[in-house]
Amino acid sequence: MDMPFHPAWADISVRLALTVLGCGLIGLNRGARGHAAGFRTTILVGLAACVSMIQTNLLLTLSGKTSESFAVMDLMRLPLGILTGVGFIGAGTILKKGELVTGVTTAATLWIVTVIGLCFGGGQLILGIVATALSIMTLWLLKWIDVRIPRDHRAMLSISVSETSTVLADLNSLIAPFGYQARFRDMDQTDETQTSKLSFELYWKQAENSRSPLELLPLVQRHYQVHSLKLTSEGVEND
Repeated sequence: MDMPFHPAWADISVRLALTVLGCGLIGLNRGARGHAAGFRTTILVGLAACVSMIQTNLLLTLSGKTSESFAVMDLMRLPLGILTGVGFIGAGTILKKGELVTGVTTAATLWIVTVIGLCFGGGQLILGIVATALSIMTLWLLKWIDVRIPRDHRAMLSISVSETSTVLADLNSLIAPFGYQARFRDMDQTDETQTSKLSFELYWKQAENSRSPLELLPLVQRHYQVHSLKLTSEGVEND
């Protein structure tokens, strides 16, 4: 279905209803996972895009123009401006702490609901429905595959030892059977207690739904005094 020159209120109602339904279904995924851009936000973003396209349709000047004249009209200015504005909203949902980045999927969700709203608002109902179905499949069904893809992970381990000469080799021998490896990063010498505080970067590869690095704590604590174990990166945002 193409954008009609004179949309009736029945046609406008269908566009608005499909926008609310499609963006609402996508927003359920975001809201159920506790993200800031959830159910209501995705609906509002999609409605803004839809209403803007309907407004363009209603304000389209027809008097004194032939059907061929619309071929040279720059109708892309409005949707491009809308997508640019949504880019600022999407950027606000992305957070970076060290090497850990979150909110990318939420930003992409805002982007796609905007495009879906533009499709419905412009009268391309079939395209909007297909885009909605593909988006829902990506967010709900493909999540099952995504969490099973092995990814690189890293964490910082801080321990205290009295003898530093063989600690790296001993630590690697201890954690290697579990799929972990350690790389020395920093040492802080304490004269009063004759002990050294060592920092190591642990790295391993596993799927998101696999074991937690916390399983290492009891094992390492049996041999060393552990000060901290801090996860510094995740292979995928927790979406």
